[in-house]
Amino acid sequence: MFLGSHNINMDAKGRMAIPARIRETLASACGGRLVMTANHEDRCLVVYPEPRWQEVLPQIEALPNMNKAVKRLQRLMIGYASPMEMDGNGRVLVPPTLREYAGLEKKLILVGQGKSLELWSEERWFASLEESADDEMPIEMQSLSL
Repeated sequence: MFLGSHNINMDAKGRMAIPARIRETLASACGGRLVMTANHEDRCLVVYPEPRWQEVLPQIEALPNMNKAVKRLQRLMIGYASPMEMDGNGRVLVPPTLREYAGLEKKLILVGQGKSLELWSEERWFASLEESADDEMPIEMQSLSL
């Protein structure tokens, strides 16, 4: 399970080091094999351990693609999907197309989302937190006792 947020840096070649705690979890869950793709709602990336992506992909493919919103989701998530493997130093190379989509530069935030991770530019991450503070709470959340 992936929890917490981690400030990380990306080098000029587009490589980023996965934090040690997450690296260990990924190594045991998937041997360091990941799939990175575009998030369909926000300008960030989603990082899946490969076995989790293998569960998610058929669900995305099975959606009725005559719907414009579904087609957009499929184009983004399947079209940007990039298999990758951590190197011996726990680094991954973020493809240029994904860096451009998410506006990634040097300062990044890696955020645990339970079974996956999100990768954000630091600037967009903090801007999204400000935006969401103004959102109206959905009915499903009103019964939560946190």
